[in-house]
Amino acid sequence: MDMAIETFNLTKKYGANKVGCAEICLRVPRGQIFGFLGPNGAGKSTLVKMLVGLLFPTSGKALLLERPLGDIEARRKIGFLPENFRYHDWLTGRQLLEFHASLYGLAGAQRKRRTGEVLEQVGLAGKEGQKINTYSKGMRQRAGLACALLPEPDLLFLDEPTSALDPIGRRDVREILVMLRAAGKTIFLNSHLLSEVEMICDSVAFIRQGKIIRQGGLEDLRAGSIEVEMKVGGLTQELVEALASLTHSLEVEHNLVRIRVRREEDIPDLAAAVVNNGGLLFEMNRKRSTLEEMFIHSTGGGENTC
Repeated sequence: MDMAIETFNLTKKYGANKVGCAEICLRVPRGQIFGFLGPNGAGKSTLVKMLVGLLFPTSGKALLLERPLGDIEARRKIGFLPENFRYHDWLTGRQLLEFHASLYGLAGAQRKRRTGEVLEQVGLAGKEGQKINTYSKGMRQRAGLACALLPEPDLLFLDEPTSALDPIGRRDVREILVMLRAAGKTIFLNSHLLSEVEMICDSVAFIRQGKIIRQGGLEDLRAGSIEVEMKVGGLTQELVEALASLTHSLEVEHNLVRIRVRREEDIPDLAAAVVNNGGLLFEMNRKRSTLEEMFIHSTGGGENTC
């Protein structure tokens, strides 16, 4: 499988004691939307800045689009939307895009074509004549995304791309990202909006205190722990023990039983255990672990200052 991003023990230290991120090993296949998640100060932005060339790693190495960090040919195929961007307020939307197009080396007919295409793509067509200082936060966010899309990147880094958008704007951005994935593009997404990540990401990684603590395909991570809730009549000690033998976690509250199993194939055995031990199964519901639950469990649910 071709990789858009590979990192090998990538590390950034600030001085003798402070670690931005340590020994980061990631593999992001081409054509995926990858979610990078962690508390504030965990090292997310440090990693992205190293990958896009704004910071130099202390040690380790990385490949982007199968080329080493800093490679000019790879950088031509990368788009980046930083979290706290500020654009020239006195420029119009079109002037801003033309300026960024020139930074990407686009000229003439190509510059004109891409400027029009990205304005349409992000929903700013018809507003390109307005100055940036008249744009709302959501419009500025769209303008930033448009700048990142100008070079038709194969790899797109987005740091909180929907933070200033309303629900309709977030839906529009999701649709853009899904369309880009369908075209074979790879998106590296930093976001604290876990519901947004859950809707579109193929795989995720969790970082805490500068280190990767969990990563994998979203469906694989969810499958690692499945919660089943059952309403059971005639609950005896023998029945509880029979259910406990099939699970790694069991809670009983009156006639409500909450169980966690590792495999979906274990669920029918739970129903059989109730019936075979004289119980009455009134309800049975399978609950999938949400990304928020995985995030809280993996990161401890708090913020750190690393």
